[in-house]
Amino acid sequence: MPLIALVGMPGGGKSTVGRQLARRLDWGFVDADAVIEERLGESIRAFFEREGEEAFRLLEERVIDELTRDPQPRVIATGGGACLREANRRALHDRCTVVYLRSTPEELFRRLRHDTQRPLLQVGDPLSRLRDLFAVRDPLYRECAHFIVETGRPSVSTLVNMVLMQLELAGVVPAHLARSPVEPPRP
Repeated sequence: MPLIALVGMPGGGKSTVGRQLARRLDWGFVDADAVIEERLGESIRAFFEREGEEAFRLLEERVIDELTRDPQPRVIATGGGACLREANRRALHDRCTVVYLRSTPEELFRRLRHDTQRPLLQVGDPLSRLRDLFAVRDPLYRECAHFIVETGRPSVSTLVNMVLMQLELAGVVPAHLARSPVEPPRP
């Protein structure tokens, strides 16, 4: 499939890994949240606060549908809540190769504890909120995903290599694209 979608919790590295993955594959990259913000003409946070989660999820569903119908080879970074809607899970799973970048709530808290841009984490106890979100979303990400990559603490380049290795082993991308840029050519 010429579309690879990354799913996972907020702060799990979808955009960062997605950009690097697209660069390594020489494919396009699109961040679903950036597309939404471009269409809104404002931040997701501002829209979310004014219109509420349901209005946001409806717009997100339309954007996911459009992005997964475009046949151009590319990597799509989804928003952390994209898999909440069944229509999104189905579109992503059926039209893309989906990689779940799985991070524990504790890892996410360590990364996000100073982030003020994520509306769902602007609460008194963000770690508890992350644990609650994870409990609901982890099964949905798993339902949507073809592959799961544990993020842990590796560097972005290591995560990209882990994703590429999974995709190469599954025959999704050719071996020469999955090779590390610093790895010597294979005989």
